Amino acid sequence: MAEKRRKLTLGSVDDLFSTEKERTEQKQERVQEIPLAELHPFKNHPFKVVDDEAMLRTVESVSQYGILAPLIAREREEGGYELISGHRRKHAAELAGLEKLPVIVRDLDDDAATILMVDSNLQRETILPSERAWAYRLKLEAMKHQGSRTDLGVSTSGQFVQKFKTSVEKVAFDAGENYKQVQRFIRLTYLIPDLLELVDQKKLAFNPVVELSYLSEEQQNNFLEAMHYAQTTPSLSQSQRIKKLAADGLCTLEAMCAVMSEEKKEMMDRVTFKGDELRKYFPKSYTPKQMQETIIKLLAQWQKKKQRDMSL
Repeated sequence: MAEKRRKLTLGSVDDLFSTEKERTEQKQERVQEIPLAELHPFKNHPFKVVDDEAMLRTVESVSQYGILAPLIAREREEGGYELISGHRRKHAAELAGLEKLPVIVRDLDDDAATILMVDSNLQRETILPSERAWAYRLKLEAMKHQGSRTDLGVSTSGQFVQKFKTSVEKVAFDAGENYKQVQRFIRLTYLIPDLLELVDQKKLAFNPVVELSYLSEEQQNNFLEAMHYAQTTPSLSQSQRIKKLAADGLCTLEAMCAVMSEEKKEMMDRVTFKGDELRKYFPKSYTPKQMQETIIKLLAQWQKKKQRDMSL
């Protein structure tokens, strides 16, 4: 029987005349100096880059010390690089007049790039509700698309690792968040932009708008009109009732106006006085606390007198 000949595979000329050390170094990540014009923002990047005080401080630091931590990017098919981490640093570098930036270029697919983008940006000190909401949703969708295993309880080294039932639990664990809270944040991505903007501006409370996120786009626009009509923001109870109206097919503009026009329980239980109305009954030296204590004492005396009169 003839001996089978072994197949010989010849590498490139560079492989033939380069050392093993050189080939290893080529595969390792290294920092490259890349022109700013070749760095493009991540597609659907949920984190805003704004010229606030923090940005001004970053610009001052970049002007003085340069970029200390390299940015992370990946190559684009159409040329240039897509930023994964470092959007704020790139903007600060532009304002500081830099022409090139230190960048680590990684070979990442869309899902891996999305997950890294979210994880690196969630380390920011200040994050708007809308940014957190879209970050959680993008990461969750990327993990589901990857088909990431969440049911592994032991690593290959034999060490115990965190076990997750669902991808949303993994997202929550990575963010140091309760998984139900992550689900609530993701619900914010179903709000129309005008409502989500009011959440970012702290003009609408978090829990009530989570309930409103289940309304259709048309219903949410009608709700905005109802809110402006009533000149008030919704309580959790009001939002829950409006959500139920939508589920029952009864969520009309008129119905929402009626709900929003109701006097809230906390307002019904509250009695308020203007300072000027009370000041004329007290010495000028009295503090608000002294005024309150005096009013309570007088009311207690009035109640006792009323009880005595009723017992006669």
